[in-house]
Amino acid sequence: MAKAFRVDVVSPEATIWSGEATIVVARTPEGELGIMADHEPLMGALATGPVEIESESGERTTIGVHGGFLQVLNNQVTLITDRAQVTEDAAAAREAAAELAEAEEAEESG
Repeated sequence: MAKAFRVDVVSPEATIWSGEATIVVARTPEGELGIMADHEPLMGALATGPVEIESESGERTTIGVHGGFLQVLNNQVTLITDRAQVTEDAAAAREAAAELAEAEEAEESG
């Protein structure tokens, strides 16, 4: 069984997801990144799109994020994003992230 580590996905409004996971898959501007326990320290930008988290129980959660930052330190992964939405799958997460981006653009322009 894979070793678990702490994951927190937070936005200014709330904690979107928090718990123990065995893998996190996120997108950066440079490409997709898979993170497992004992990953080396890392800090980077998050690209708009889906983040997939597999919990200790094997349950998969997909979250659509609108950019932000990712930090891996001491077996803890923290994703900080402007906006996020839990969805059913990666396609729905991409759609949710696009909707979040459109909403932000509308707020800025109007």
